[in-house]
Amino acid sequence: MNSQFTVVIPARYGSSRLPGKPLALIGARPMIAWVYERARRSGAEEVLIATDDMRIVAAGRAIGARVELTDAAHASGTDRIAELARRFGWSDERIIVNVQGDEPLIPPLLIAQVAELLDRHPDASVGTLVTPIGTVEEYHDKAIVKVILDRTGYALYFSRAPIPCLRDDDRGMPHAWRHVGLYAYRAGALKAIAAAPPCELEQIERLEQLRALWLGQRIVAEAARAAVPPAVDTEADLLTVRDLVARMAGPGTTE
Repeated sequence: MNSQFTVVIPARYGSSRLPGKPLALIGARPMIAWVYERARRSGAEEVLIATDDMRIVAAGRAIGARVELTDAAHASGTDRIAELARRFGWSDERIIVNVQGDEPLIPPLLIAQVAELLDRHPDASVGTLVTPIGTVEEYHDKAIVKVILDRTGYALYFSRAPIPCLRDDDRGMPHAWRHVGLYAYRAGALKAIAAAPPCELEQIERLEQLRALWLGQRIVAEAARAAVPPAVDTEADLLTVRDLVARMAGPGTTE
């Protein structure tokens, strides 16, 4: 892509399910180092880590990353990134990609793709990615976020419920999209989202992207061009990722 974009990696220390996970070792390196390296390879103009903890600051600076300390009271990574957008006076049209700090295996191609997607759609405020849902179990799983798109790729609604819903056959499954939690924002839209209170739908579904739709922002999506690897939310996820990394590296290596 010809446009420039910034990646910000929000990395909170106090995860309820896996405290300190940005510092959890994968191979010989902390998780945040893996995420940072992937983001650096995406073609981003700059990559920043935004955190609430000096231990993560130290780990980030040890790998040569630019790290910014942000308010520990932020409820989400979006709020943490919006603080930087205000602090540095980023223009409203600047494209910012939110790469979560628990995505150590995220393909750089997907980071570039979501930024390029938003760049191609000047009427969109947010860009994101989707993948097809492949099983009935995934379709009914509340932990998997589904999204309905219009014919031009703009999001109509996100839900934890099985959408679209088959009225007459609970055993089947229609074509459905799974949402990938990777976002590109225009800085002005990001600041507006962070400045607005949570809307009722967001509180019901526990999905922050519904606030953007409620505010009238347009979210454009397209199918991910690479496989989406697992994120790390729990200790079991961490063990899975460690195993994947060990198998990719082969015997006799540390990563």
